[in-house]
Amino acid sequence: MKVFILAALLCSVAAYIHTLSRHPSMRPENPLMDQLWRVIALTALVAWGALVMRGFVDFAWSDGLAALFGSAALNWYFGHYRGPKVTWPALSMLFGVVGIGLGVWSFANE
Repeated sequence: MKVFILAALLCSVAAYIHTLSRHPSMRPENPLMDQLWRVIALTALVAWGALVMRGFVDFAWSDGLAALFGSAALNWYFGHYRGPKVTWPALSMLFGVVGIGLGVWSFANE
């Protein structure tokens, strides 16, 4: 598996979890952490779009398609099968930071 696919999956889930956590009980209590989470989620969304487009442009079309459909499947899993959890903000931030880091590494080395 190419690193950009893993990075795209992590960034997608990070942004998706952020959009699902609208209820105040699902958000960090500290306003600074909530703002940091918002920035990480937005950066992860932009990185996801760039990674998927890069998959279509620089690699085989099937790699871009795998990142796109894999993201949809993983988002469905977290949104409908797993259901909301109180650990989602921390998980989303972790996925976002790791996904962005892997995406930067992918752009630099792949």
